[in-house]
Amino acid sequence: MRIYLLVVVVAAAVTFVATPLVRVLARRVNAVTPLRDRDVHAVPTPRMGGIAMFAGFAVALLIASRTDFLGDAFTISSQAWAILAAAGLICLLGAADDIWDLDWMTKLVGQILCAGLMVWQGVQLITVPLFDSIAILSPRMLLAITLLVVLVAINAVNFVDGLDGLAAGLIAIGGTAFFVYTYLLTRSTESDYSNLATLVIAAVVGACLGFLPHNFFRASIFMGDSGAMFLGLTVSAASIVVTGNIDPGASQQLTEFVGFPAFLPILLPVAVMVVPLIDLVFAVVRRVAAGKSPFAADGLHLHHRLMARGHSHRRTVVILYAWTTVFAFGAVALAFLPLRTVVIALTVVVVVGIVLTIVPLPVRRTRPRASSRHVRTAERPPAESPRPETRV
Repeated sequence: MRIYLLVVVVAAAVTFVATPLVRVLARRVNAVTPLRDRDVHAVPTPRMGGIAMFAGFAVALLIASRTDFLGDAFTISSQAWAILAAAGLICLLGAADDIWDLDWMTKLVGQILCAGLMVWQGVQLITVPLFDSIAILSPRMLLAITLLVVLVAINAVNFVDGLDGLAAGLIAIGGTAFFVYTYLLTRSTESDYSNLATLVIAAVVGACLGFLPHNFFRASIFMGDSGAMFLGLTVSAASIVVTGNIDPGASQQLTEFVGFPAFLPILLPVAVMVVPLIDLVFAVVRRVAAGKSPFAADGLHLHHRLMARGHSHRRTVVILYAWTTVFAFGAVALAFLPLRTVVIALTVVVVVGIVLTIVPLPVRRTRPRASSRHVRTAERPPAESPRPETRV
């Protein structure tokens, strides 16, 4: 556990220190998010913060590779190096979009190439956990599913990245729950507690924690596509490593002796990404139904709708944090508590959460100049822009 905590601290420290340097670089290369009708920020803000996040992630992994405890994760297979390389490439792709506003087709092709690199080096689903068994599919089917999982995760995080601190906080919370699960899963099935998925998600959580002080309301820098796509790829990679490589015998052992439900390996990644995934599904359905491209940006995301109901910027972020906490840690609770207890507790919490989400509490306004712009922007959704989705 101490080595994993070291990974978190190193990733957070490097990201925190590197972010001001990246902010200066972003201004020099004009990677600045302008004021658009659908945005909620009040001043042009530099983006490209994903470069700092990748720097923290990379340094943490490189240090881990030199330790006795985690060194085997880098020598037994090439998966760790493939994830690191793919994360670097997709961060560069996102940085290019932050600077030059690439079209959606170029970004999609780049995302497929980055995902393909990981698959080529073995980061691929081998089995698919079902509710009561482990499914073994054909190699082509598993390849297609793996690519789809990575692409969905990348674009889900990209779509939800629309408020200060939102995407980084959601991934930090969901990633912490995922870390708890993978660590306990490893301790329950292996004598060696080192695990690639746990290492990757620890570094991702650390990068998010190091970036949040610069990114929470009011943000001095945005993560941009370089950060959103980086987070989506790395979280999906960790999910694939732990979800799609479960031995059927180990799964049976967990179910019988430890209490882990057989369907938890496939439920938890969905629970971790529940807010971005819901936002992605609604956005795609909404835009396709209107005859538009799924990548055409608009001002009707979940955070826009919450602000339109009267929630402040900070409160909207906290509400979405809370929903991620409920579902991510609720899924992990299935490993420790009886199913009935978890379901009853989640039902109560969800009902209370729905009430607090739908009925906003009064907001005390002391300086309306910034908050009024936020509320006005959310209450009056603008016409959709033809530009592809970047920072929504």
